[in-house]
Order: sequence, then C-alpha cells, then structure tokens
Amino acid sequence: MADKKKRKRTKDEQEEDLPFKSILESDDVILQLLKSYISSSLTASAAGSSGASSSSSSKPLTLADLSLSSSCREVADLSLSSVQTEIETVIVQIARSILAGDGFSFSVPSRAASNQLYVPELDRIVLKDKSTLRPFASVSSVRKTTITTRILALIHQLCLRNIHVTKRDLFYTDVKLFQDQTQSDAVLDDVSCMLGCTRSSLNVIAAEKGVVVGRLIFSDNGDMIDCTKMGMGGKAIPPNIDRVGDMQSDAMFILLVEKDAAYIRLAEDRFYNRFPCIIVTAKGQPDVATRLFLRKMKMELKLPVLALVDSDPYGLKILSVYGCGSKNMSYDSANLTTPDIKWLGIRPSDLDKYKIPEQCRLPMTEQDIKTGKDMLEEDFVKKNPGWVEELNLMVKTKQKAEIQALSSFGFQYLSEVYLPLKLQQQDWL
Repeated sequence: MADKKKRKRTKDEQEEDLPFKSILESDDVILQLLKSYISSSLTASAAGSSGASSSSSSKPLTLADLSLSSSCREVADLSLSSVQTEIETVIVQIARSILAGDGFSFSVPSRAASNQLYVPELDRIVLKDKSTLRPFASVSSVRKTTITTRILALIHQLCLRNIHVTKRDLFYTDVKLFQDQTQSDAVLDDVSCMLGCTRSSLNVIAAEKGVVVGRLIFSDNGDMIDCTKMGMGGKAIPPNIDRVGDMQSDAMFILLVEKDAAYIRLAEDRFYNRFPCIIVTAKGQPDVATRLFLRKMKMELKLPVLALVDSDPYGLKILSVYGCGSKNMSYDSANLTTPDIKWLGIRPSDLDKYKIPEQCRLPMTEQDIKTGKDMLEEDFVKKNPGWVEELNLMVKTKQKAEIQALSSFGFQYLSEVYLPLKLQQQDWL
C-alpha cells in the first residue's frame, strides 16, 4: 500500500513538474477569457464596418473597390452552361484565326511570379492582367498548346454530361500526351484562368485530403453531418464545396492544424469538448477543398481562426497560403483565402519560452535559412511586425522544431498544457 501511495505521489509530482502547468487556470476561467475576447472582437468588427462607409452596406472590400495602378484579373463561379459557352467562344476565335491565316494560338494569362501582386488592403495575392501567347506553330510550345486543346475538349464534355471527375481521372484520359499529372494540373489552372472561372466551376475536383472534427454540423449533399460523432478520424472535407451547406456550430474558435499527427492527438483527446472548437487539417500542404471549406466556415460562422503549424519557414508558408493565397492560384484568391488567421504556434520564441529540450530542436539547413530570408522579403510578412520578429529569431538562431517536439514533456502536453495556456494568455499573432 505504501508503495502504491509513493508511486501515486511520484506521478502527481511529475505532472506538477510539467513546464507552466502550475500557472494554468481552470477551464472555466479560460473559457470566460475566450468569450470576452470574441465579444470584443465582434464589437470592434461591427464598429469598423459601420464606420467604414455610410453610403453602402458592410460588404467585404473587393478588388473592384480599389484603384490600383496595375489592372488585375480575378475569376468567378460560373454555371456549366456559361463555362461551355466560354469554351466554344475560344474555339470559334481560334478557327477564325486559322482561316484568316494568322495561325493557331491561345492567349494564356501569365501566372509567373513577376505577374503577381500583393494587395495590402485585401491582405491577399492577386494576379495582374498580363497574358502570353501559346502558339501551335512553335517547337517550344506545340506540346503545351496540344495539352490545352485536349483539356478544353474534356471540360466541354463534362459540361455536356453534368458530371464531376478528379484531376487523376483527367490525367488518365490521355497519359501519353500528358506524361505527368503535374502537367495536366498546370494546364487545368491555365484553362480556368483563360475562361475566367474558378477551378470548381470546371467540375474537376481533387481527391479528398482534408478532414474536420469538432463542434460543427453541416449538410453534405443533403445529408446532415455531425462532426462530434465522426470518431477520431473525423469527416473528410467534401471535394465539391457546392454540396456543403447549413453550417451550424456552438464553437468559440476554429483550430487550423498543419500536421495529421497533431490533429489525431487533439481529436483523440476530444479537445473540442473541453474548449468548444472546430479542428481542421489538410495534412500538410493546403488543398483547394480545405481552403474553400475553411473560408466558408469563417465567413458563415464568424469565428476566429487560430493556426497551429511547425516552427519552420514551411509552417509559416502553409499558414500564408491559407491567409493570403498561393502564387500558383492567385487568380482565385478571392475564393480561396481566409482573412485574419492568427498564428498561435509553434513559434520560434516558444522554443525557449516553453523550454523545448535541445535534443528536440533541429538545425536549419541552408535551404531552410534561404526560405526564411526570402519570406522576410514578402510584403504579406512585412505587414505583420510580429511575424517579422519571429522569422528574424528563427533565422538568427538557425533552429526549427515540429509540433511533436512538445511530446518530450508527455504525449498529451499539447492538449493538456500548451494549447490551454495559449488560449488563457491569448498568445497569438
């Protein structure tokens, strides 16, 4: 009996020895702090909206509202009949060009880095209105022109049949021509930009990748889904956002997680019951469906989004894709970006603050350091002094760490101490 008591005391002492556990308030206190924060944020947002314009309703700022020095291009959701009409218009123009003796070429919007523009007022990357010719009668572009024609023909078939296919299905319709799926995927984005429509308007979807769990109920193609009853694995995010609707939630925030491992830890610990939230992950690089789903939740539920990513340049890059958009799909940034995402962790300053052991920190490679320095030159990073400070610290110390480094204090340290303390202190950027 004495041995059992001794073991129990030892276990309790070990728990008390966990860094910062002793200053953690009760869940009720933390929840009250969160409620106060959300309430003040909503009040400030409402005040900002009412003071922004007396002549119009509080609609979000759009590219059309700004007077930019460069003309920019944006796409919109189009119906299948409209997409079909756009394709037919392009083909008729090409036929006329051939009959006039001017040859066969496509005018394709340039998605090069030099044709991208960060707009601070919108806090996202947009595509400038520069196009390049893709002629058939050129050795350097004949193959890509052929692929473009083939993709247009396949999209036209989808419009006529009113069906969806995956990007992989599209690739396998002509493997010898496409050779690699990255080539058909790239031209698919070109076609979307050419036609002036979102990629989802083409009825081409990516395979399911992202998952969501927690305090969210929504309809998926007419079926009501309760994400608290989907087990540890959660609900796969539907690849077609059009079939998602009727979102309902009693959550206090959305927790965006970079890694699948951290997501599983939080889902198994039912973190969303302790602190009402919705947990979502794309398991690494953000896919289109997860980005669309996150934006839809943010805009409809009006909840703050807190991001949990690795403390390395790529974690911050992933966070920036959700928030400001990717250069590859800047033409559709209006639909794919989620405004005002807060960087919760793991931040470079957390390594010392939370006493992450040296053996759990990784030395940054030369490529990591270069990526970090390149990010410091990005306008969307410069806009946030907190991000600049953290990135400078990362580059200076040449250290990085994954979310799993917190497991050195215990497998449940992430859900039991780190995140609750972050919420208690409202420690986000």
